[in-house]
Amino acid sequence: MSTLSFYGAAGTVTGSCSLLETGRNTCLVDCGLFQGNKTVRALNDAPFPFAAKAPDFMLLTHAHTDHTGLIPKLIKQGFGGPIYATQATIDLLTFMLPDSARIQESDAERTNRWRQRRNKPPVEPLYNEADAKAALERMVAVEYGEWIEPVAGFHARYWNAGHILGSASIEVKFEEENGGNTMRLLFSGDLGPDEKVFHPEPGGEQGFDYIICESTYGDRERDDYTLEARREALRKELVAGLERGGNIVIPSFAVERSQELLHDIGVLLANGEIPKATVFLDSPLASKVTDVFVKHAAHLEDVAVPNGDLFRDPNFRITRSVDESKAINTIKGGAIIISASGMADAGRVLHHLKNNIWRKESTVLFVGYQAHGSLGSIIQSGKSDVRIHGKEFKVSAAIRTIGNYSAHADQSELLDWIMERAPVAGGLFLNHGDNDARGELRQLLGKRGMDTATILMPEFDESFDLTAGTPKSKGRVAPRIEQDALERDWYNDYAAFMLALGNAMEDDSNDGKRRDILAALNDTLSKS
Repeated sequence: MSTLSFYGAAGTVTGSCSLLETGRNTCLVDCGLFQGNKTVRALNDAPFPFAAKAPDFMLLTHAHTDHTGLIPKLIKQGFGGPIYATQATIDLLTFMLPDSARIQESDAERTNRWRQRRNKPPVEPLYNEADAKAALERMVAVEYGEWIEPVAGFHARYWNAGHILGSASIEVKFEEENGGNTMRLLFSGDLGPDEKVFHPEPGGEQGFDYIICESTYGDRERDDYTLEARREALRKELVAGLERGGNIVIPSFAVERSQELLHDIGVLLANGEIPKATVFLDSPLASKVTDVFVKHAAHLEDVAVPNGDLFRDPNFRITRSVDESKAINTIKGGAIIISASGMADAGRVLHHLKNNIWRKESTVLFVGYQAHGSLGSIIQSGKSDVRIHGKEFKVSAAIRTIGNYSAHADQSELLDWIMERAPVAGGLFLNHGDNDARGELRQLLGKRGMDTATILMPEFDESFDLTAGTPKSKGRVAPRIEQDALERDWYNDYAAFMLALGNAMEDDSNDGKRRDILAALNDTLSKS
C-alpha cells in the first residue's frame, strides 16, 4: 500500500514537502524552507519528520525557496539521491541555494553574538555553502513532456505550470507493491495564472487516481485583466507615488516578480508613460536571477520591451554591494526601489522601509501575496505603527497594493485547472493554502459536480494510505506544531503589545496614569 505524507504547506503556504512511499521506493516532492512568523520559522531548525536518508530521489516543482530551501539541510543530514528538476530551475538554484546558505551563516553569526553576551552556547547555521554546492551536484535536468525513470518501475513526467521560469506540475506513475494496478498521481506544484508575462498557461493531462493541488488563492479572485491593463495599473501607482515627492518602495521576491516589474517599468519608461525616475533593483540574488532570465530570453513569451533589450533600460540601477545599497538610503525622493524580500520579512527591503515608511511623501507598494504574520501583512492591514529590527516606526507612507502581479492562479483558474484534469478516481488533496482558501475551493468544486467526500484538506504532518477509493488518513504522524500557530504566534502578539504599550505611555500626559499602567503590568508578571 502506498502512503502520502504532507510535511509542509498544509494549512499554510510555506515549507512545501510531500513524501510518497510506494512500498518499493520513496520519493520526496520538494523540500522547502518555512517562512512567515517566528513559530513557523522555528520548524527549519527542528529535525525532519522522516529519516533524511529515506528518500531514494527527489522531484522538484520549481525553484522558489519555500519549495527548495531545506534541500542543503537534507543533504547535510544524509540524503544521497538524485534531484530532478528542469534546466531553468537548476540555473536559478545555482544562485539561490548558495545565497540561502550565506543567509543561514550570517543569521547564525548574528545570533551567536547575542548568545555570547548572555553566556549561552553558540548555534550552528542551518547549512553552509558546501552543503548548497553538494545539493547542486545532485541535480539532474529534465525536459517538459518527457518520461524519466528515477528508479525501476517509477516514472515521472514534467508539465509546464506557468508559475515561474522552469516551474512544473509533476505526473508520476508506478505499479503498486503487490503487482496490481498502476497508480497515477499529479502534483500541481504552484500554478500560474492564465494571463502572465514570460510563460504560457499551465498544461497537463487528465484522468488520475490522485491529484495534489495548490490552493493559495482558493478564496479570492483577481479583477479580470490583461497584461496591458496590469501595466496600466502599475503606471497609475508609480505616477501617483512620484507626484507625492517621496520614494516608492516595492517589496518583491527576487525570482520572477522582480523581473516582471523591471520588464513592465522598462516598457513604461520607453513609452514615456512615467517620469524618468531612477529604478533600483536592490537585491544581489535578484540581479543574478535576472541574468538567468536573460539566458532563457528566447523561450519567454509576451516580452514587450520595444528595443528587445530585456532588463537593460538606462534608468535601471542593479545594485550588488552593501555600499551601493546603503547609498540608496541617502535619496529622499524620486526613486523606485525594488528590493527583497517579497513579504518584507528579511533582507535589504527592511532598511528601505525603515528609511521611508514614516515619511508621508513616500509610498510602499505591495505586488504579491503577504502570508499571515509577515511584516508585509501587518503593514498592509493598516496598522498605524510597526516594529522593524526591534524599533518602532509610525506608518505615514501611502500603503498601496496591486493584486495582478501574483504568480499564482486565482480561484476560477484553480477550479478550471482541476476540472480539466478530472475525473479523479481516488481523491483530490488541497495543499499549499490556508484553511479558508482550501475550504472555499472545496465547496465550489462540489458545486461543479465533484464529490466533496473525495476532496481532502490534509493537516500539517498528516499521512494518508492511498487505498482504492477514498484515501484513508493515518492522522498527524509527526505533530511538530499546533495548527493555529501556522497563522499566529506569540511574537506577533508581543510586538503588537509593545507597540500598544509605547503608544499608551507616549500619549498619556499624566505621569500617575503611566505609573498605574506599569504597576498593573508588574502585578500581572508577579502572578505568572
